[in-house]
Amino acid sequence: MRKIQVLDKDHSKITTPLYPWLNTSKTKGHRVLLGVGGNVGDVVRRFEHLYWYLRRSPFIAIIQTSPILRNPPFGYIDQPDFYNALILIKTHLTPNALLDYILHVEKLFGRTRSFKNAPRTLDIDMIKYANKTMATPKLILPHPFWMTRASVLMPLKWMKGV
Repeated sequence: MRKIQVLDKDHSKITTPLYPWLNTSKTKGHRVLLGVGGNVGDVVRRFEHLYWYLRRSPFIAIIQTSPILRNPPFGYIDQPDFYNALILIKTHLTPNALLDYILHVEKLFGRTRSFKNAPRTLDIDMIKYANKTMATPKLILPHPFWMTRASVLMPLKWMKGV
């Protein structure tokens, strides 16, 4: 069951049985914060499918999910509102191997890259990977814009101990 709380004219907080969710068991690995988003089709349902897909993954363990935020697009603004959430995971994959894995997951969920900031079925960003910093042509950690995006900051304040 979805519950929607209107926060202001541009933002709504959506909760489902899996967003937010907290795993209380102990898991080993590197703590990684993933940002997920999308604005094509039934994104909330897609997030539920993503949760179960990742839950079965041998590469990661889900520690926590945030509630879902509905918010306006930025960059290219002539498109539907976005839905965004955060997923805290643990993994033994390296940052580059994890990036390859999440790009693969995006493709499985129908992601195409037609132009910058285009509408999309699913976007997965690596926000933070443990305390690691790196800057390569393929990956910058932590994500360079995370501190300026409501799509990260609002769900982050709803999470416990992150």
